[in-house]
Amino acid sequence: MQVDIEWSKTEKAIAKLAFDKAYEREINALLGEVREKVSGTFTLQDMWNLHDYLSAKRHDIDGKYDYRYSVLIFVFAQLVREGWLSLNDLDGLDEKKLTRVIALVNM
Repeated sequence: MQVDIEWSKTEKAIAKLAFDKAYEREINALLGEVREKVSGTFTLQDMWNLHDYLSAKRHDIDGKYDYRYSVLIFVFAQLVREGWLSLNDLDGLDEKKLTRVIALVNM
């Protein structure tokens, strides 16, 4: 679903910072998981399992982080729901945008 919403220059900067922050948080968490998985004994089967896991995560992450303004409200709602963003990270966005994000988070 896409929504045609106008984004001011300031809101675009806030959105980009929040988007990048969420992405960095999720990637850093994934890197931590990978480091934990490969520490200690690591078998060939573990390697293939890790490959499958990372392929699935890449598909999930690539699909989730869509920086088109027409879908950004939905992206932010998902990221807040998943804990990669807080509503405070979105401070400065128009009240209508924040209200939409909150409504989607609470669905």
